[in-house]
Amino acid sequence: MVSTEYERRIAARFAGFDQDGNGYIDREDFNAAAKSVLAEFGTAARSDKGQALYVGAEAFWQGMAGIADRDGDQRINREEFVNGAVKRLRDNPDRFGEIARPFLHAALAVADTDGDGAATVEDTGRVLRALGVSDEIAALAAGALDTDADGRIGESEVVTAFARYFTVPE
Repeated sequence: MVSTEYERRIAARFAGFDQDGNGYIDREDFNAAAKSVLAEFGTAARSDKGQALYVGAEAFWQGMAGIADRDGDQRINREEFVNGAVKRLRDNPDRFGEIARPFLHAALAVADTDGDGAATVEDTGRVLRALGVSDEIAALAAGALDTDADGRIGESEVVTAFARYFTVPE
């Protein structure tokens, strides 16, 4: 049972990964996330960007499963997520960012419609909405990611923010 405020906050983040709401995070959740982002931007799954996103989703899944799937059943329940992934990474948020980096890099590439290596704040919000974030929160979060206020969001901004979000201190 979740006993601290920290664990409650982290458990709530579990829902962001559980794309189908079945109570587990599994490979299909990562594939569904990739499919949603591709659909949002009209990017073909067989394109280079589409393939990179699916490869990134698989790498992210493998990294998460490697640290959190304690019973080896190829799915992560809420307890495994809280006690495995997050607690093991809390003291090293950069490690969590590195697990997510291939997916985040590929998602930004899909959202980078002009090919300059960064996505607009608006397009970053579209990615977040495709991943199930509400319109209001997606807009706020995308705006907050633009740490240098240039209207563009690069990989380093996203990876750092992602790691901090999921490895918040107690």
